[in-house]
Amino acid sequence: MRNLFELLLAIAQSPTTVMIQGGAGTGKELLVRAVHNMSSRSDKPFVAVNCGALLDNLLESELFGYKKGAFTGATQDEPGRFKLAEGGTLFLDEIGEIIPALQVRLLRVLQE
Repeated sequence: MRNLFELLLAIAQSPTTVMIQGGAGTGKELLVRAVHNMSSRSDKPFVAVNCGALLDNLLESELFGYKKGAFTGATQDEPGRFKLAEGGTLFLDEIGEIIPALQVRLLRVLQE
């Protein structure tokens, strides 16, 4: 257990993007929250998105936001989760459930 906490602290002190893998219900979000709380970003937002719980077209709007009038019901500009988490931590759960085209777009954003 001590080794796990040491690893989490090392990750928290790193400025890099991190991918934590594991089956459903294994505590990935708990680990990510711990890393966030131990990091210099702990005073910034922690935003979690369950990608498997949203339809593909809704997920894209949820992640990247949209402008007023972009579609029926878009009555105002809405920032996406990437913008809301700016400077903090964005936890994307169940990313394997995302369609390949959206995975490619996500990869581009994460690489920037």
